[in-house]
Amino acid sequence: MKLAMDAMGGDHAPHSIVQGALDAVKQDKDLTILLVGDEKRIAPLTEGHPQLEILHTDEKIEATDQPTKAVRKKKRASMVLAINEVKEGRAEAVISAGNTGALMTAGLLGVGRIKGINRPALAPTLPTIENKGFLLLDAGSNMDAKAEHLLQYAIMGSVYVEKVIGYQHPRVGLLNVGEEAGKGNELSKQAFELLSQAPINFIGNVESRDLLQGVADVVVADGFSGNLILKNIEGVGISMMSLLKRELTASWSSKLISLLLYPKLKGLRAMLDYATYGGACLFGLAAPIIKAHGSSNERAILSAIQQAKRFVEGDVVGTIEETVLKMREELAQQEPID
Repeated sequence: MKLAMDAMGGDHAPHSIVQGALDAVKQDKDLTILLVGDEKRIAPLTEGHPQLEILHTDEKIEATDQPTKAVRKKKRASMVLAINEVKEGRAEAVISAGNTGALMTAGLLGVGRIKGINRPALAPTLPTIENKGFLLLDAGSNMDAKAEHLLQYAIMGSVYVEKVIGYQHPRVGLLNVGEEAGKGNELSKQAFELLSQAPINFIGNVESRDLLQGVADVVVADGFSGNLILKNIEGVGISMMSLLKRELTASWSSKLISLLLYPKLKGLRAMLDYATYGGACLFGLAAPIIKAHGSSNERAILSAIQQAKRFVEGDVVGTIEETVLKMREELAQQEPID
């Protein structure tokens, strides 16, 4: 398997990107990673490993760049060239920790959408207290959505969780202000009806207070609501660890207690750490594209690479397209109601 990586994207590029790639190929002798970026900065970090290839470019998209303008203007940016490698069939997936909007735009212009999918979705895996995590989509790709888009998100999320994470009949929940059917705005009500008839394990509405309890394996929302959930959970994790650190270092007695609790606190920190869950998938694009966190360290990059491998091995893109096509055919064959 060959993956293409934007080696210049993210806060710690190229060092963390290359180190994560190096760790990945040392674990998998059948994996080749193409690092796209400045060869002068990348080559000294690769240790001459034969499974790491370099495609040189000195152009990159900055975090502050306007996505569409940057993708159209910077034709030889590392992110754009990485996606082109997949488009041309020389690589099977793309990983980048760079500008999220630019990555989505480059993906749309480069590989296009899966047939039958109207809008792609940004889908990160977020933590739960059971340490299983749940897939949230959309987490901010599209601020406005229609009920049909939420239906497509649900199908894509369900396929991914089953094929990549390995859950049989994953539970799909619709984010809402209450559990009862009929709750929410018009979008929620229409989406509820569509999801109830879809070929997924739809468990109904779920509330935001229950997400960390693991109420669902896949949570569907419009991009505006989903992004609020994403930022809130990230903020809770950061605030919780800061609060614990402050309280456990406030006195000598609390410091002694913190030493005793260190193994448990270390496990809690790992559970809340984004590095554990890899990156966010850009669902709906016609090739596997993974958006790693902008501040990804080498461990997070390694997780994103492993995630991309499972994405390819599970033929997630093909299964999504097949499922959506089959659903459309079944709807077209239904007799109209007088």
